[in-house]
Amino acid sequence: MSNEKTAKVVWSGSELQFHGSLGSGYEFDLNSSAGAHGGSPMEFLLAGVAGCTAMDVISILQKMRQNVREFSVEISGVRADNHPKVYTEVDITFVVRGENIKEENVARAIELSENIYCSASQMFHRSGTKINTNYRIEEV
Repeated sequence: MSNEKTAKVVWSGSELQFHGSLGSGYEFDLNSSAGAHGGSPMEFLLAGVAGCTAMDVISILQKMRQNVREFSVEISGVRADNHPKVYTEVDITFVVRGENIKEENVARAIELSENIYCSASQMFHRSGTKINTNYRIEEV
């Protein structure tokens, strides 16, 4: 099995709008001015980090037998003023809703994702992006 991932974007013929497809078959739209007709590439980068760490953390919490009912990850990023306008700082908030969720388990799951498992957030770390992580536990 190959570790290679693929993606393709095709210009729509007008402005900076593209239609993309992933090797998995998933399709999406890209637009330089993000809106209802497509997200920006930099928004998709944030979504990739949020999705990557979310999958790690929920998987770890399930293995820890935490009774999670709802789970979400919120992410926002600040970009440099000058080109190439990379993300300089990113805030990630994990929201865990459930019954008798142990705070130390949530903190450990986030730590494992951030430092070992989430390849997307590692790319941010290695490029010097400051990552701030927070979490909220809400009893249901």
